[in-house]
Amino acid sequence: MGTDQTEPEVPEDAVGRRVSCGEELATVRYVGPVPPTTGLWLGVEWDDPERGKHDGSHEGVLYFTCRHPKGGSFVRPAKVSFGVDFLTAVRQVYQMDTEEVLSEEISIASKTLEWGRIKERSFESLPSVLLTRREVNGPGASGDIRRTTPGVRWLDLSRTLLCCWEDVAAIAQQLEQLEGLQLSYNRLRLPSDPSAHCQAFCSLKVLALIGCQLTWSQVLDCAPMWPQLEDLCVEDNNITELQRPVGVLQSLKNLNLSSNPLVQDSVLSLAALPRLEQLNMSNTGLSVIRFDDVPAGSQTASFPALKILNVDHNNITEWCVVDELAKLPSLVQFSCRSNRLVSSDGNTRTANQLLIAKLGQLVLLNGCEIHAEDRRGAELDYIKLFGEEWLKAGGRSQTGTQFTCQHPRYLSLIAKYGAPEEGELKKPQPFALKNQLLKIMFVFPDDPDRKPIEKKLPASMVVQKVKGLLYRLLKVPAANLKLTYTSPKMVGTEFEIDSDLKTLQFYSIEDGDQVLVRWS
Repeated sequence: MGTDQTEPEVPEDAVGRRVSCGEELATVRYVGPVPPTTGLWLGVEWDDPERGKHDGSHEGVLYFTCRHPKGGSFVRPAKVSFGVDFLTAVRQVYQMDTEEVLSEEISIASKTLEWGRIKERSFESLPSVLLTRREVNGPGASGDIRRTTPGVRWLDLSRTLLCCWEDVAAIAQQLEQLEGLQLSYNRLRLPSDPSAHCQAFCSLKVLALIGCQLTWSQVLDCAPMWPQLEDLCVEDNNITELQRPVGVLQSLKNLNLSSNPLVQDSVLSLAALPRLEQLNMSNTGLSVIRFDDVPAGSQTASFPALKILNVDHNNITEWCVVDELAKLPSLVQFSCRSNRLVSSDGNTRTANQLLIAKLGQLVLLNGCEIHAEDRRGAELDYIKLFGEEWLKAGGRSQTGTQFTCQHPRYLSLIAKYGAPEEGELKKPQPFALKNQLLKIMFVFPDDPDRKPIEKKLPASMVVQKVKGLLYRLLKVPAANLKLTYTSPKMVGTEFEIDSDLKTLQFYSIEDGDQVLVRWS
């Protein structure tokens, strides 16, 4: 703490206001003296607790409290800014001299370029206003925003000095066409009467509240303000247990809950949202989900409109979770990267084939389109992979067995393709393929005079060693060789073998496949 100095005037309502100090944002928790020093101090709680020094106390006296034990500091009023009103910030970002406007040589910032493209060059014609990090603290004089920037449809107020929802509503009330609002990384006090502000946000369709330290209860408390909301992003908040939205968020089509530590069982609280089409639960710790209203292989009444689901970067390890997701009636896009779902052979490609086979309506997996031949190949492989287990469980005669619970699509796939032949069955051999020999036919498409060569090679052989073998046969340096392969299952498709350090098993090369050898 420093020495006393002449200080600027501090607003009467400073406690609870937001301030900036350099690049850092904070909330004022105390205004007054801090003995034994002289003069006025502001006690602030930093948004970034690493910036702080203490919990709001000095020499044994507690002046204010913080969420974090070292999230607070005392600063002199001269060191902070209480910000500016909305229109002052707009003018700082978008206003130019007439001479500058007329000149085409002026180098202008990206935000001003959008301004520059507007023919009338007037605030009235601004379709979007981007004020992120611009220290906006409130609406200013009543009615000024409506008169000055009435056409704004998209507004970005991220990382500002707004301190309460009432101030946000006072701005939005004057922007009657406002459809999209970005309020991320703010700390907004909850409104005392949310319903009183629903007219202010009556046109709002899209709302982003990333990193605002909100709980789900607080989101639901605020939700009456947004009667027409369709797209809500609450990524990276303090959302743990989800409660059912009763009478609110019923128009919601897209919900992003990523990077929140969700309580598993509470996810079903969202299941009755009638229009929810897209749900992002990536990086939420998800490991299990169950729809107990229907048995395996049936369609759940939960999430009736859900088309797109993202569960990347979670702890899903059990295939039964995928069987549960197969109950969703409308699911067509699914992203499941960076989980620990593995197939018996440990191959990522096999795991993706299992996902395709188990989720019959899927058209997009991990961002990649599933073509008809991909689905056919995946489903045929699935039939063969578990064919022996199916036969042991009783084949066609079984109903309600453990096998049909674990493989709810199996019987419908047999109806589609026919039962597996005994000789086609693939026996699952987890990580025990080291000794398996593959009969591979090497062909040379660029050298028609050279006869194909058949070799039996271990599935565990790395491509580098395969190239070494070919060098001895062809006298062509391994570095010049380019390999691809084809499979009788996927006629007309050529798969690239692009890593010398991976094994034949990694590429899912099987007995009877052809390896095409080319060289430069």
